[in-house]
Amino acid sequence: MEELSERINSLPVSATLAMAAKARELKNNGIDVIGLSLGEPDFNTPEYIKDSAIKAVNDNYNSYSPVDGYADLKDAICTKFKRDNNLNYKPSQIVVSTGAKQSIANLCMVLLNPGDEVLLPAPYWVSYSAIATLAEAKSVIIPSSIETDFKITPKQLEAAITPKTKLIMFNSPNNPSGTIYTEAEYRALGKILEKYPDIFILSDEIYEHINYGTPHFSIAAIPELYDRTITVNGVAKAFAMTGWRIGYIGAAEWISKACNKMQGQITSGANCIAQRATITALLEPVSKIQYMVDEFSHRKNLIIELLSQIKGFKMNRPDGAFYVFPDVSFYFGKTIGGTTINNASDFALFLLEKAHVATVTGEAFGNEDCIRISYAASEANIKEAVERISRALS
Repeated sequence: MEELSERINSLPVSATLAMAAKARELKNNGIDVIGLSLGEPDFNTPEYIKDSAIKAVNDNYNSYSPVDGYADLKDAICTKFKRDNNLNYKPSQIVVSTGAKQSIANLCMVLLNPGDEVLLPAPYWVSYSAIATLAEAKSVIIPSSIETDFKITPKQLEAAITPKTKLIMFNSPNNPSGTIYTEAEYRALGKILEKYPDIFILSDEIYEHINYGTPHFSIAAIPELYDRTITVNGVAKAFAMTGWRIGYIGAAEWISKACNKMQGQITSGANCIAQRATITALLEPVSKIQYMVDEFSHRKNLIIELLSQIKGFKMNRPDGAFYVFPDVSFYFGKTIGGTTINNASDFALFLLEKAHVATVTGEAFGNEDCIRISYAASEANIKEAVERISRALS
């Protein structure tokens, strides 16, 4: 008798992971699939970070770590916040988790009650809405389009606020669009939020260092919003440490205490070796990872140039992360080689089955006109993938 909980039955499968699984299935059947679906740097973790992990193994770091992270790692995170974001956090305001995804889940579990509303400026990362659902809250989508560079306006924000609004989740640089909110744009949105003191702000800054020119700005640097902003970050993207699973928050002490309590009953402390490596990652100069950012910048220019040549791909020029989010609605309602394309999901599936290129439907990110393409892949793979897409569509 299969009787699963309503909780799990109401939870969608992660679209990015589902697409990666489909691509793997085709690969296992001998089909050469180019994966542009996962947000994972194709670089190795830098040697200086690996060396510190090896040292930690040899120094016998093998016991349970404190639930909220090693004291010296929390010190390093405070140093990083001050250096990169002009944010003053004390170690008691920091919680280290098993990836930024757990940081966000902790936060939603400790702040949200059934029926609370969570504002999601779209496009948003797939797991935001799913995690809000798990916390029995309701996601309220604030739409944007390629015409507005995938940004919402203060007017839109205010129109979406109701007495039930408890939390808004911002992500800049943005996954899936690569868009960055400027300081002026964040301050304008902040002016609206200042009027509603009961709304909390989650600022997901995991892509902050993968940035091609627009200076990064943290919402918590607005003094009026500091106490109710939770700054989320981690080492996965910028340091090519996706599998090391380290994320962290800076928040008001009462919030971080609650997250610590939640985590203490679910996973306890994050991996001890990964934590030691993270101290090195955060304290070494950021310039040490610039070579990866430079390479991503080159690939971004390449993929935009190539995709722009395909009829029906409407592109903007993102300034961060490693994704492009083209509007492909030109193809909706058309039949190509016997396959009718009704929406972005059909389009992404068509590209997988006919071009053998894995992308992700924009529907998973709250935008039905677009698909997400990751350029965290080699130049050769990017060129070959776009060539395949072009052939399949012609």
